[in-house]
This record gives sequence, C-alpha cells and structure tokens, in this order.
Amino acid sequence: MSLVDEVNNRRTFAIISHPDAGKTTLTEKLLLYGGAIHLAGSVKARKTAKHAVSDWMEIEKQRGISVTSSVLQFDYEGHHINILDTPGHQDFSEDTYRTLMAADSAVMLIDVAKGVEAQTKKLFRVCKDRGIPIFTFVNKIDHFGRNPFDLMDEIENILGIHAYPMNWPIGINGNYEGIYDRESASIELFEKDTSHGQRKLASTKGSADDPIFKDLLDEEIHQSLIDDIELLDAAGDSFDMEKVKKGQLTPMFFGSAMTNFGVKPFLEKFLEMAPKPQPRKCLEGVVDPESDQFTSFVFKIQANMNPQHHDRVVFMRICSGKFEKGMSVTHRQSGKTLRLMQPQQFLATERTIIDDAYPGDIIGVFDNGTMGVGDTLYAGKKKVTFKDFPTFPPELFARIRAKDSMKRKQFLKGMTQLAQEGAVQIYENLGSMESYIVGAVGKLQFEVLEYRLKHEYGVDLEMNMLPFTVARWLQLNGHEYRELKNVDSAMLVKDHKQRLVLLIANEWQTNWICERNPDITFCTTPDELALDDDEE
Repeated sequence: MSLVDEVNNRRTFAIISHPDAGKTTLTEKLLLYGGAIHLAGSVKARKTAKHAVSDWMEIEKQRGISVTSSVLQFDYEGHHINILDTPGHQDFSEDTYRTLMAADSAVMLIDVAKGVEAQTKKLFRVCKDRGIPIFTFVNKIDHFGRNPFDLMDEIENILGIHAYPMNWPIGINGNYEGIYDRESASIELFEKDTSHGQRKLASTKGSADDPIFKDLLDEEIHQSLIDDIELLDAAGDSFDMEKVKKGQLTPMFFGSAMTNFGVKPFLEKFLEMAPKPQPRKCLEGVVDPESDQFTSFVFKIQANMNPQHHDRVVFMRICSGKFEKGMSVTHRQSGKTLRLMQPQQFLATERTIIDDAYPGDIIGVFDNGTMGVGDTLYAGKKKVTFKDFPTFPPELFARIRAKDSMKRKQFLKGMTQLAQEGAVQIYENLGSMESYIVGAVGKLQFEVLEYRLKHEYGVDLEMNMLPFTVARWLQLNGHEYRELKNVDSAMLVKDHKQRLVLLIANEWQTNWICERNPDITFCTTPDELALDDDEE
C-alpha cells in the first residue's frame, strides 16, 4: 500500500474518563472484538485471576486501577488501531495530558448512573483546547442509571458541547435489551451475558420495521422506543460531521463494556467516523502526515517494562513519513544522530519487533537516556521542532532518601529514570545529594514512586512530607539568588534542568515574597521562563 493508504487506515485515539467509569474494561473489550485477545480479563471479574491486558504494572494488578498510560495496537476490518489507555485518577493528570497530545481523537466514557464527573470535565477541556473530535460512550447501561435524555442535557450544560445519539438503548432502565441504530433504522437485540463479559456477545439484528421485533419486544417497550426516536428526530440536534471534526458536536453511543452490550456497534461506527492522522503544528509551520519526511515526537518514557533488564523504552508518535527499522534520525534537542534499532509495538507487556510503521502509529524504541518527553525526531535536512509539552506545577512535596546508605547507587539510578519518565518531578536539594525533593500533583504518585523503587530497584525509602504547596521558577534578571528577601520559610531547589525553583508554603506567602522581590520574576511553570540569549 502507498503512504496515503497507510495514513487513511490509521486510527489513533485515547480513552478518557473519571476513575471507575470502566475505561480499562472498554479497552479490553475493543481488543476482544479486534481479535487481539480471546478472553477479556475484566478488572472486576470474580471467577478469574486474569488481569486487564492494559494494566501491566504489578501495582495496577493489585489495586485494579491504571496508574500509567498504556499503548495497545491491533487490526480490525482494514484499520490499524492505536489505543492509548490513560490513567483516570486525577493524580496522574500529567501522564494523561501528554498521552492526549499523541491522539487524533478521544473516546469520553460516561457512567450512566453518575453522568459527567469532575475528572471528565478536566480531560474534556484538554481535548476541547486541542480541537480534537470527542466521541461519547455511555457505559454500564446494564445497571440502573440516568435517563438518556437527561444525560444529553448534562453533557450540553456542563461541557458546553451538543450530543448527537448515534444509537439509543431499547428497554427499561437498568434492563436494556438492545440498541436502535438511528442511521440504518435497525435494531440489535443482545443475548444475556453468561461469561462475565469474557466472550463476544451474540445478538439478533434487523430492520426496525421487521415484525419479528414487535414479537420479541414487549409492546410497551416497542412503543416507548418509537416515541423516543420521534422526539429525538424532532427536537434533537441535526448531525454535522464538520462540527464533530472540530470538537463542537459529540456522537453519543450507549452500551456496557462489562457485558459487551453495544461494544461492537460502537467500535464499527467509531472507526468509520474517527479521523485519520491529522497535520501537526510545529515551530517551523505544519507537518502533513502524507509528507515523505519522517517526523515523530516522544510523549512517554517508561523504565523497567522488563524489570529484569532495567530497560528504558521511549514511546513516540509518528507524525509523517515512513518509519523503517534501523533508520538514522536527528534528535532535535541534542542535535545527535540516532539509529532507531529494535522498534516495537505493544499489547501492554507483549512486544512485537516491527520492520516499519506509519503516521498515527505508536512505536517504542530503547534509549540510553538521550531522549526526553516532548522531544522531536526527524529524518532529512529540513529541521522540525514540535512544541514542548506544558508542565503541571506540583502541589505536594516530600523529602526522600534511601533508608540503606549502601543502596545509594540504586537509589540515584531509580530516581533518575523515574524523573525522566515524568512520573514525578524531582528537585535537587542544594548542598545535599543524599536526599531529593519530590513534587507531585497527587498523593498516589508518592505511593507509586515508593512501590516502584522498592520492587524495581530494591530500595526502601524514607519519606517525609514537606509543608509546601506552591512551586515558583525563578528568573533572576541579573541578580544573585542570595539576594532574595523574606524566603527564610521557603526552600530553594533546582529542577532536572538545573533551573532554580522556590518552594513556598501557600499562595498568601507566595504573594508576600513576590512583593518583597520586585526585581525577580516568579513563574508558575518553567514554560514561562524567557530563554537566555544563548538558548534561543
């Protein structure tokens, strides 16, 4: 196939939701229907010790939550699909944000009983700011929940986006029997699930006019469906694909990831509507995916996917051109030429060495520490620089050190690798290399850090929480940091790029310090720092 054909066949999307809306479960079921796995290992399944394929870390299997974004790839009916399963927990919002930068569209999962929840709002805004299409899957309709019309109103009122139901649940709330497809005016009734969602669900499908459905459905249910569809057609929004592409209208689907109810109709319709890889903005202009020049950017780094080898895998999103195994590329940030050997694609921990890949694909390559999150790689002489990712300012801080001083080497290695991943933000304590200051967006990040250092590097931590909630990057404007006034109760540290950061107790004290030091610029994130002349 030509490069254009390969681009047209790609679908790269992220699944976003509030914790416990069923994101990882839906990911599993898409893999099940794509033939990538034969038995889905639902997080909640009682009768099996099998874990979700996308949860590959031991801590994820123990807790039944996703704490890292995982990459899953499979083929379905001529499409090559890259799913980015993100952590739903707000403590990992930075990882989720970076992952969304690599997606061309997003599937927003909503719990039928809980509606639009806090974390969904945050992630929705990220997608909206990027202008990427958002598809809504209302999940858990095998349980009693909100009226579908109420959910449509909530999406519109809270998120400010109109919803267009592509299908509609048939039956009584909490006991739906099937799905009505609006475009084809067809009905699909699903058999009851007896495998706890581990196998594909059998169904009966046909035209809504077929008299067989009047016999299969209760008369009241049949009439209720007719009334609902009439109301939707008369009062609902009209469908506009251009608005979907701009993220102004969200196609809405109903189903249950746990029982596989409605999963296949959603997958097929989504692949038909979701965008192929899109052009990407860079500092030099716009990169067209169908351009012959290879370009990509790093959106994720993962240490120890194979704990025995302490490997470091860099995940990159290909933006244009054809990738070939062993090709030489320029690392934009360092100017070095790198050979990308042993490129891999993933089904969680299962890896496949590949020979080539195309725009939209996510590949992993081994790295010795050269590449960082947000870095650009390109082939050829024409320079390309994709914009750097924004940094989330941490709100929690702790001082950590190895309990056993004999394990200092493993401690330093572990901290360096986990900092490069972006799992937490690590600061150097001025004058002390025995301990680090760690900043995080949420408490759960500290628990994961402690767990991973112990199990992947054999280091037990001593951790003391610090009384700071604010970090400010300093632009000294020709002054010495020793000239700072009224900073006795604050702490001065350096980030991983040796930039000065002041840790402060609270916003009130921050304002006080800023007022006392009018010649110093205090930045909320390092992105706000003006480049020095020699860096420009």
